[in-house]
Formats: sequence, structure tokens, C-alpha cells
Amino acid sequence: MILNTNYHTPVLLETSVDALEIKPGGIYVDATFGGGGHTREILKRMKGGRLMAFDRDDETECKLPEDERLIFVRNNFRFMSNFLRYYGINKVDGILADLGVSSHHFDTAERGFSFRFPEAELDMRMNKNEELTAQKIVNEYNTEALKGIFKEYGEIENAGKLASCIDNIRKHSRIATMSDLIKAVAPCIPKNAEKQYLAKLCQALRMETNHEIRALHHFLEQSVNLLNSGGRLVVISYHSLEDRPVKNFMRTGNVAGLRNTDFYGAVVAPFRSSSKVIVPSEDEIINNPRARSAKLRVAEKI
Repeated sequence: MILNTNYHTPVLLETSVDALEIKPGGIYVDATFGGGGHTREILKRMKGGRLMAFDRDDETECKLPEDERLIFVRNNFRFMSNFLRYYGINKVDGILADLGVSSHHFDTAERGFSFRFPEAELDMRMNKNEELTAQKIVNEYNTEALKGIFKEYGEIENAGKLASCIDNIRKHSRIATMSDLIKAVAPCIPKNAEKQYLAKLCQALRMETNHEIRALHHFLEQSVNLLNSGGRLVVISYHSLEDRPVKNFMRTGNVAGLRNTDFYGAVVAPFRSSSKVIVPSEDEIINNPRARSAKLRVAEKI
């Protein structure tokens, strides 16, 4: 397979790496390597130190820079603490995560992420060695499970009707391609909103296929014990399902946003969280339209 040479354009590159406040000899984590843009920028600012980068897609390894300071782990960032411990690292000075899906995944038909490629197999796996695919979900999950996924991860209003439409079709033939899926859900799509509706549907299936929200929660929860005092947690999110737990965690230390208090009623939280949300400039959005929904949040470990 020939890889897209424009694998991924990193969003808020300078701003996010600035937020790490890199110490020349520090230890850092790029939790979402992707095309390697953030990793290269972090390495450029370091003198010595170590950087561990995670990505579960084996196709990203062709983008690895040759640098003895870099440790690459082809696995989910939800296992961050396990791998850091394996490499003898107990604490780090900064963790960065760009939660966006790589442009490569959207633009490569055979990965099955986008409705722009109707004849593509329904796949959507970040890690092609995983068993669960979007095709398996639409054909084998019961209608209540499908409804829950579409409502929670896609925020689709007619999630029940959508699940029923899929169920009616799969009783007679397997839904194997994106085209099959689009035909199955056609009666559910509101007029003049096909692209928006299909985008929500694909988002829901992708998030379930890759267990994205559970992985994000595990990743955030681990960061508390891994960061040194004064260490930075920097996260770029792209929709409310990601941004909400990130914001809650940075403010309260838990993804639910529950405020813990001490004996005197003072709020106890492990981070100093910046209340300012950073978004891309108009110029960046023009040059990289996929950046338009990005939100950058920063917190410092107390």
C-alpha cells in the first residue's frame, strides 16, 4: 500500500509544544504520535532527556525520526503507565495528546473511516490487529446497543430509528461496505443534512470500534501519578465528548467533574488548570480546515 505523503498536518503545533514548557533534559510523552509532527517539535527543543511516543497504528512507524532519545511504543496510550514503568521511567515532566484522527485515516479508502469512499469495507480500526471492526458492530450488536452507541457517541436524535433501519437490512444481507451502510440508513437521514448526519454516524462507529472514550479516561487518570510537580498536561480535543472529560479532569482530578473538598471545605484538585481554552487562528483553519473544531487545554500538576 502506498501511504499518503501528507500523512497528517499537526494542529496547534507551536502552541501545544510551547504549553509543555520543555526543560532541555526533561522526560516527556507524546501520547498520540500520528504523523510525528508534535514529536519532532518536542525533540527539537530538548537537549538530552527522553521522549516516549505512542501510536497503535503500525503504519505510523514509517514516520519515526531517527533519534536515540525517542522511545516508540506501538500500543494504545491507555497503557502509558505500564510502558513507562517497563522502561524504568516513574515520573515525566510533560504529557501531550492530540486526540484528532489522523488525516491519513480519513483519506485512505481501505481504512474505512470516511463516507467519502462508499465502496470501502467498514473497518475503522486504528490498530488493524484488533478484532472489532465497524462492520462487526453494525451486523452483530443488538438494536439497543446500537441505539446507545449512536445516541452517546454520535449524539444522533433519531438513534432508535437508525438502529431499526440497520436491523431491517442486516436480517436479509450483511452490511459490508460504506455504501451498504449509507443505503441502510437512507430513510433516517434528514433532508439537506446528509453529510452532517453521516459524519455523526461514522464518528459513533469509529469511537466504539476503538473504545476511544474509555481509553481517554484511562489515559487522563494515569497522568496524575506520572507527572512531576510542575509538569504539564496538554490535550487537544475535537468534540464535546472528548473535551468535557478533559476539562473536568483538569479542574477536579476526575472525568466526572466531581469536586473533592478537604476538612475545611476547600476544593482539592491535583492540577492548576488554565481557564482559557486555546483555539486555532483563522489562518491555521484556512490552511488546515480539519483544525476548525480543535480546543487546546493545559493544566499544571501541583
